[in-house]
Amino acid sequence: MANTSDFRNGLIFNHKGGLWKIVEFLHVKPGKGPAFVRTKLKNVKTGQVVDETFRSGEKIEVIKIEAKNYNYLYTDGSLYTFMDNETYEQISLTKEQLGESVLDFLIENTETTIAFDGDNPVEVRIPQHMNIKIVETDPGERGNTAQGGTKPATLESGITINVPLFINKDDIIKVDTREKRYLERIK
Repeated sequence: MANTSDFRNGLIFNHKGGLWKIVEFLHVKPGKGPAFVRTKLKNVKTGQVVDETFRSGEKIEVIKIEAKNYNYLYTDGSLYTFMDNETYEQISLTKEQLGESVLDFLIENTETTIAFDGDNPVEVRIPQHMNIKIVETDPGERGNTAQGGTKPATLESGITINVPLFINKDDIIKVDTREKRYLERIK
């Protein structure tokens, strides 16, 4: 058993009947009263984010997680197939196991990290920044950029994000996958 002094970002533990990942935490020692830890937790299965407060020294059940690197291969109906980069073994995961934030940017040959609790996949992580091709966008209008305007663009993964007006179809851009926003154009 661990306690609140073992908190760190990314730690996954069992809480209220589910697996939760620590997104942020802060140890607080008020002038009066006992110390406590204020946390922001993300449910590993549902993606729900909640604020939770723990008494200092409170016991928690930490889950031992093993992470492996995988390469996304293809989709077969409702199953998404990944290949282990070391053993070349393939596993298939459902849409629910992946989560919406991963599916938004999943394209063939994407390097992913899959975290396992024993044999059960717990979490699928994609890179924070990815280079993705634009498949559809309106042409930019000249002279209409005094305020640095944006326009919607559809990426090859199927998601639509806002990009600057100078971005064209077939350009490759760098995208922040956590915030779903444009970073820069790749030359």
